[in-house]
Formats: sequence, structure tokens, C-alpha cells
Amino acid sequence: MSDTHARLIYMANQIARNFCALDHDAAAAATADHIAQFWDPRMKAGVSGDEAELSPVAARAFAILREQGAPAPQTRATVFNDVDEGGRSDAG
Repeated sequence: MSDTHARLIYMANQIARNFCALDHDAAAAATADHIAQFWDPRMKAGVSGDEAELSPVAARAFAILREQGAPAPQTRATVFNDVDEGGRSDAG
């Protein structure tokens, strides 16, 4: 396994852990949403199809992305404000 691949696996598992307070399905959807919103296509391709070391939530997130594409935004952190709108996201 390359260093890049190992780092991507680590990052996907870390994202999934951040949503562990949610039930399994919601955590997987939120993880898929985050990966769809913030990961470069090359990053997604670097993990997809070689998911043996992913946590169950992270593996389900990649399955969601493969089967359904990007889910609707799952957390307020991935719902961005319009240019003149305020108050919804602290991401920018």
C-alpha cells in the first residue's frame, strides 16, 4: 500500500469517526456527503474499490457514493451560504 493510499484510508476513517454519534446509516450518509463535497476525484478514486481497511461506516459511505452518487447535504457544515446570505455555515 502506498503512503498516499494509507493516508486516504486514514482520512476516510477519521471523517467517519467524527460522525460516530449518529446512527450507522446517518453517519455513513454524512461521511459520503463530506467526501463528495470536499475530496478531489483523484482522492476518491484512490480509495474506491480497495476498501478492506475502511471502518464499516467509511466503507458504507463509499458504497453510497458508488451506488447513488453524492447524497443531499447531511450536515449544516456542507450547506454553504449564498454570497449575500449570512448565518448558516461557519465554513466561509
